[in-house]
Amino acid sequence: MQERFTSREVVSMTGITPRQLQWWDERGIVVPAREGHRRLYSMEDLAEVAVICELRARGFSLQRVRKVVRFLQREFSKRLAETVSGTSEYHLLTDGKTLYLETSAQQIVDILKNARQPMLAVCLSDTVRRVRAVVRGRKKSSAFIPAVRRRKQAS
Repeated sequence: MQERFTSREVVSMTGITPRQLQWWDERGIVVPAREGHRRLYSMEDLAEVAVICELRARGFSLQRVRKVVRFLQREFSKRLAETVSGTSEYHLLTDGKTLYLETSAQQIVDILKNARQPMLAVCLSDTVRRVRAVVRGRKKSSAFIPAVRRRKQAS
């Protein structure tokens, strides 16, 4: 049976607020399973929450983030955590207006060749790996904190 996480565990591992998590469920962004009134999140749900938190910390609107998650699900016919599992690296690239999915070094070169602005890369694979490491370690002190927040805290 697949491991499930309570809302409280998701909040402690990702840094999201309980109200944000509830709101995302109500809006269909990340919809957990239910046991009565309890929300139970799968590993895939947890990974999606972590990636969304990472994107939000980097300034993406929730509307754009929702489009990214839906695009990835449509493009690969898999959940986000399944898409970025294994040794492959996937990145989202943006010029501030458009988001691109990078699946190989060659595709990055092709995309950047015609770009006039630098692009921001968000490594989905690293985010999912960090979440899995937190789940395996279950150390509250090493809870997932988006990379942008970690840099700000270190300053």
